[in-house]
Order: sequence, then structure tokens, then C-alpha cells
Amino acid sequence: MIIPKKILDDFENYCKKNGITGKEKDQRFETLKQRLVKYIYEPGEAIGVVAAQSISEPATQMTMRSYTLASQSDRLRKVTQGLPRLIEIFDARKTFKKNMLIYLKSEYNTKDKAKEVANNIKSMKLGDILVADSIDLINMQIELELEREDHKEKLKALLEKYAKDAELSSRGRFAYIKPTKNTVKDLRKLKNKILKVHIEGVKGIENVIVIKEGDDWVIQTTGSNLKKVLEMDEIDVARTTTNDIYQAYDVLGVESARNVILREAKQTLDDQGLDVDVRHLILLADMMTVDGTIKDIGRYGLSGKKASILARANFEETKKHLVNASFYGETDNMDGIIENIIVGQIAPIGTGMVKLVVDVEKLKESIKKKE
Repeated sequence: MIIPKKILDDFENYCKKNGITGKEKDQRFETLKQRLVKYIYEPGEAIGVVAAQSISEPATQMTMRSYTLASQSDRLRKVTQGLPRLIEIFDARKTFKKNMLIYLKSEYNTKDKAKEVANNIKSMKLGDILVADSIDLINMQIELELEREDHKEKLKALLEKYAKDAELSSRGRFAYIKPTKNTVKDLRKLKNKILKVHIEGVKGIENVIVIKEGDDWVIQTTGSNLKKVLEMDEIDVARTTTNDIYQAYDVLGVESARNVILREAKQTLDDQGLDVDVRHLILLADMMTVDGTIKDIGRYGLSGKKASILARANFEETKKHLVNASFYGETDNMDGIIENIIVGQIAPIGTGMVKLVVDVEKLKESIKKKE
């Protein structure tokens, strides 16, 4: 068999790095060839069908638990597990419970420094620095009780930005906000708005906790903001991860998004004790990102954007696809499996890929010669 140059180069580098030579090297090379033979698909193999079956069948065995907290007391992340998590990944959803694992550079890899970094990362809203808030219906103003008097300057700066038409006054730890529009509805709307205003930390990081993993002090978060976190000097960029596919795509590109899909799907299956060949997941992750964007596998993604009209109509929204194809005069080249099965032709898969023509006269002559 012909072994790709990349694999040969990787094997040579591995042997040099580990000082493997002579007979041991030959034995390992034979093992490598045996593994490659085992993993090779035959021409015409229905790898798409095999991958779909290999992922979906174990997924039906998953527990239907939707949300769970990790059992250890020092864990923070509330994560989706099992089948619901797989659905989130393969549907490429933008709204779900996001989290990050933030690793620190060696000089910050201590408990105290990790806690300091975690405190700087955690998002703080105006409501977090208040003891109490209320609406004074007599004077038609919002009354806020601050934790400390020195927060008044911060409050003033925020009001100049988010409530320009409001008048601010204060007495001790109390601050009073009187807007020009002072109906009860306007007061409630303004109060809800300013309580949610971001004032410190990284926007989107709702909570943090520092845990020990091996020799590393790691920051776990609920919420995610990959771009802002990676801009911090203390962060180990190479190891910090997020479970948000779109943030990885926006910050690091489509290859990173593909790796997040693969890692999250593999981890979800592994957590359930399901052993699925990673190549099936690799194929699916590649298909979801092959054109440089992130596509789900549903009616508006992979299945709904196939080149074949009949293949699209076979999945969902049959009438819509057939009517649109008729209106625009589209042509189906019948290159795939589904469309050929629909019309009763031999599908171009397995032995159906091979087109042989028998010359009957030559066959008769050959039989006569043998006789």
C-alpha cells in the first residue's frame, strides 16, 4: 500500500524524538501499516450513511437528562449533557449554556494570582454594587443605596452615557435619579435598564471559580467571551477553550470552529460512556464547516442546501423545493444516492459505482475457444 508522505514524515519525526531505531523501528512501522489498512475504506463505501448510523444509534441510548451540575463541590459549570447537548451542537445553536476553561501563563499559575485574575474577569453590573433599589412615587424618582460612597462617581459616569436626560443627586450612600420622563412606566423601564449596565470585568462572564487540575490552577466560567479573555496578558492562549462554536469562528476562524464541534461532540459521547469512532465525528464536523461557514444539519443547513432537488425534497418541505425548482427551471444531475433511489435507478454506491459493458460476441468467442 502507498502511505501518504505526511504520515511517513510524522513517523520519522516520532522515531527521532523518542530515539527509536533498528528492529524496533521496523516493528512499529509494520504496526502503523496494519492500522492504516484497518482504517481504509473501500471505494464506493457509503461513509455518510455509516457515519450517520454510527452517531445516531448510540445517541438514542443516551440518558434524556437535560441539565445537571457536576458532582464535585468545587465545580461551577452548569452544563447540558447527553442528547440535548448533541442536538445543540449539530443544530449549531447560538443560545445555550456557554462556559469557558481559562488557563494561565506559568508566572500566574498560583492560587492567589488565579483568584485575582478570576475577579478581574467576572462581569459586574450596576445592580451588583447596590444594597437596595426602589422607586419613590412621591418625588417620581429612582432611589439607589450604594455599597460604598466612592461608587457615586462610577454611577454618575454611567448615567451620562445611558440616561442623559436624567438628573442625579446624592446624599451619603444614597443616590437619586430623576428623569425628565417621569411616568411610573418610564421609571421602571429606566431602573431595569441601569441595573443591567456592565461596569467592570469581561462582558458575558457571569460567574467564575478557580479549581486545581493537575499542576494548573484553572478558571471555570459560566458565560463566555473568547475575544476579550484572549486579549488579557495573563491568559494562556494556546489552552484556553470555549464551548461556543460561533465565538471560536469569529475570533480564530472556521478551522477552530470545526475543532470545537468535534471536541464538544466527542466529549459529550465520552461522558455518556459511548465509544464512537472519531472519524465519523470528523466527517460530520468537516461537512458542517466545509464552505467556510457554520451550517447546521437541518432543513436550513446541510440537508436543505444539497445540490440535488430530489434530495432536498426528500428531507423536509417537499412541496416548496419542487415548486421552486420548477419555477427556476433547475436541473437534477442525479449524482447522489437519494435521488437515484427515488426514481428507481441503481445508486452510484458500492458496486453501483462501476459501469461495465459486456461485448456479447467476444464473450461467445471466448467460450468457444475454451471448449
